[in-house]
Amino acid sequence: MNYLVKSEEIALFFLCVFLFSLLNLSWWWFFALLLAPDLGMIGYVFGPKVGAFTYNLLHHRLVASVVALYALASGNVYWQLAAIILFAHISLDRALGYGLKFSDSFTNTHLGRIGKEKNS
Repeated sequence: MNYLVKSEEIALFFLCVFLFSLLNLSWWWFFALLLAPDLGMIGYVFGPKVGAFTYNLLHHRLVASVVALYALASGNVYWQLAAIILFAHISLDRALGYGLKFSDSFTNTHLGRIGKEKNS
């Protein structure tokens, strides 16, 4: 099952690559912004609860969907870019085993533990 879930996430990532190719933007935009949602980790400076909130805000598909709906309704290419980047990043993270964070610890995710604590 794990292989099936990861392959689904990889397929979603490549769908985002395809959707980006439909935008009339240089490819450096995609690669430069792909890790931008990880700026949500800055919230961990203020503790695990704030960190989990800010991280999850930029890694939740509901938020990405709202951005995508606005992008489609407005026809604005930069909002479309933002939506594609959010979905691509989320899919790549999930394929690598990184999930939404619980507020007790950065390593406690909805997909299980990550990092050194994984085997604890």
